[in-house]
Amino acid sequence: MKKLNNLFKKLFLILVFFTLTFVFNSCKEPVKETPIEVEEISIEPEKPEYFSLRPEIEKAYGYSHAVKIGNEIKISGAVSMDDEGIPTAEGDFAQQMKNCYADLDKILKHYGCTFDDVVVENIFTTSMQLFLENAEYRNYIYKKQFPTGSWLGVKELALPAFMIEIELEVYKPE
Repeated sequence: MKKLNNLFKKLFLILVFFTLTFVFNSCKEPVKETPIEVEEISIEPEKPEYFSLRPEIEKAYGYSHAVKIGNEIKISGAVSMDDEGIPTAEGDFAQQMKNCYADLDKILKHYGCTFDDVVVENIFTTSMQLFLENAEYRNYIYKKQFPTGSWLGVKELALPAFMIEIELEVYKPE
């Protein structure tokens, strides 16, 4: 019997404890939530900014030489041609390569960039051997580091006189 009384006492104490806990917790004032004011921010989508190096030629062939969206600029492949779209330096791979980089430099400068901002360079050539013989010229173009990219040997480019075409992607932090 004594054990039973002790058990009842313990149960009674536990019951009193839970009852008091409930009473004290229910007496607390509810926490008032303060509304948070949220400022609406409108983000405008970036609008493409197009650039034509030779507008008449680009219109005739149906392309834009460059487009900038935000911090990224994509530059179509540059080839060795004059302002009328006539191939220059025919048969002279080294000069064609230099002419390509000269046009690319004009486009980069239009956007306030240099070759240090180039992150991708893809080179298309009808003669990988001639490209490799002249690839050292790129050391004069890329002074800090080389971009990523690919060198692709192709059967032909837009016009038979073209031996090399170079396209770029640029990242320019604002």
